[in-house]
Amino acid sequence: MSRRVAVTGVGVVSALGLDRPAHLEALREGRNGVSALEITDVERLSVRIGAQAKAFDGAVRFDRQELSLFDRTTQMALTAAAEAVADSRLELSDEEALRAGVVMGTALNGMETVDANYRAVFQDGKNRIHPFVVPRLMTNAGTSQISMSYGLRGPSWTVSTACSSSNHAIGQAFQMVRSGVSDVMLTGGAEAPLFFGVIKAWEGLRVMSREACRPFSKNRSGMVQGEGAAVLVLEEMGRAKARGARIWGEIAGFGMSADALDIVTPSLDGAARAMRAALNDAEMTPEEVDYINAHGTATAANDRTECAAIREVLGAAAGRLSVSSTKSMHGHCIGAAGALEAAAVLMALDEGVIPPTINYEEPDPACALDVTPCTARERVVRAALSNSFAFGGLNAVLAFRSAA
Repeated sequence: MSRRVAVTGVGVVSALGLDRPAHLEALREGRNGVSALEITDVERLSVRIGAQAKAFDGAVRFDRQELSLFDRTTQMALTAAAEAVADSRLELSDEEALRAGVVMGTALNGMETVDANYRAVFQDGKNRIHPFVVPRLMTNAGTSQISMSYGLRGPSWTVSTACSSSNHAIGQAFQMVRSGVSDVMLTGGAEAPLFFGVIKAWEGLRVMSREACRPFSKNRSGMVQGEGAAVLVLEEMGRAKARGARIWGEIAGFGMSADALDIVTPSLDGAARAMRAALNDAEMTPEEVDYINAHGTATAANDRTECAAIREVLGAAAGRLSVSSTKSMHGHCIGAAGALEAAAVLMALDEGVIPPTINYEEPDPACALDVTPCTARERVVRAALSNSFAFGGLNAVLAFRSAA
């Protein structure tokens, strides 16, 4: 049995805004969420910029007991989930809750907790730490807290595949609903990596920009990390229509691949196979695709390789595509990246607005596509792809269709 899958709710927290309307408005306006980092020991870093959600304060949203259990990553996940559920007007009976679950993606969960407790033990010499350190930093913390908040007792788990984590999570949740195992799934990703130890580790890879995130621009100088969360409510299409839900769009297909080549260097073949798999799964032709939200990290190798993969898979249709990287605005949110980018795709499908690739300054012949430079563009979007290509060579691509 194969069923259609609707997106009926969207919630977002990012450097661009603390809810979906603010985030989407910033995407439409091409705002830059990257600024100087405000973190402990920033003066010891050579990379001092990031897309930090500086206005997000967990103490405003959660009580003291909850904060003792919730790392910043979990706080963001719960905040996005609450908005998504409210947006969908989702109500479940006890029986329906047995067939509703959660799949969340995160790559580096609990970094606030790790950083604080490493400092306490190794820097300050403390011999006792808070008894809830493990529940705070375990990778499934966000999934578990969301399932408990809404009484979702169906299949639930966390996916951790580096930068593809939330695309893998959304894809698996999509498969659960399409196959009939579940009727409703909450899915997406959350990440809060902007702490000293994480940035210092990434500095060692020499892929981080000290200036700005400039995807596809010839003078790009590397990625810029961000933090945030996005959660989608996925629902069987017939159920969604029967209750009169607002439908943002339809997830129509999902493709995965493994490069099996190198732990950090991207593969044209792996990226292309994941894109083809998503198109085939959606029974979608290249000519139907109007927009691709690219992985677009602003590293020399990724952008060149991804553009080549798009041209190979889409062929002649690549010439009429709109492509953009919203990481230029909200940063690379690692395990949450695909979920934040899914929100951008749903905006494009719902509103006919292609979010821009900001900071674009100079064409690169290796990235010869319409990358929507600097300014958003109006366009009817019938179908779209959202690409995520992770370190470790694990690729995940989602195919969307308009609800119209």
